[in-house]
Amino acid sequence: MRIAASVLALAAALAGCAQLPKAPPADASAGHLSGRISVTVAGDVHNRSTGGAASFELFGGPEAGRLELTSPLGALVARAEWRPGVASLQTPGEERRFDDLDALTRELLGEPVPVAALFDWLRARPWGAAPHRATPGGFEQLGWRIEPRLPSLVATRLAEPTVTLRARLDGGDEGTP
Repeated sequence: MRIAASVLALAAALAGCAQLPKAPPADASAGHLSGRISVTVAGDVHNRSTGGAASFELFGGPEAGRLELTSPLGALVARAEWRPGVASLQTPGEERRFDDLDALTRELLGEPVPVAALFDWLRARPWGAAPHRATPGGFEQLGWRIEPRLPSLVATRLAEPTVTLRARLDGGDEGTP
């Protein structure tokens, strides 16, 4: 199944030795978040959860930016970049293009993750481009339950299959608007 294969491919990439070359530094004034992230997709065809974890650096914003994933051993194993109308995913030995971030995350994880909203969710606030509903301990938006407890975040998709995204930010948040 595509979900399991995509997530297992990500996990294999994160565990492997191959790495990407460093990219030129991003414009820090556009925003920068870093920390650890894990994504779990519940119940694949064998009724087991799948997922992966990595350190991340997130530059830019919802319209244009870059997300870099680093293995526990410090190897840069994936880089996603986006701007209006195109998103790309670079892994060791391969680069792929997509129409948008939703298509990229759907291919990578088997399910879409609203990366544009993550910029606000990681700052413990609803994304301004979509309605939200306050809940005890957080809010619901875009079909996700968001539980921000700075410097951490737990976002759980309310539809099946359940997708849980956990993030813990490092100390700095440069260029916050």
